[in-house]
Amino acid sequence: QVQLVESGGGLVRPGESLKLSCRASTPITANVVLMSWHRQAPGKQRERVADITPSGYTSFADFVKGRFALSRGSAETLIDLQMNRLTPEDTAIYYCNVRGVSNSPPYTTWDLWGQGTQVTVSS
Repeated sequence: QVQLVESGGGLVRPGESLKLSCRASTPITANVVLMSWHRQAPGKQRERVADITPSGYTSFADFVKGRFALSRGSAETLIDLQMNRLTPEDTAIYYCNVRGVSNSPPYTTWDLWGQGTQVTVSS
């Protein structure tokens, strides 16, 4: 099974920026319907940060609107997440997710998850 690998996390001060990338171990040829970033802070439930369709339509959680941006990567990178004006509340493990569906019955939906990359925002 193809694996997703996140990168770009690290330690930054409030107000600074980071760019996260999600790569697939091998090209994904299946019908991808959505690519997204999720995050999970210590002791908290995982939450959606942003997503993008193959056609480029994006959607962002309210708490990151105006600060984060998504873009499709190259052949080597599936999706990039540009995070600006970071705050301590953004501290979490960030996960890449790819959702797809078959093109024929029974139209099964599938999800792939990376192992996460740590983002820490601290002064």
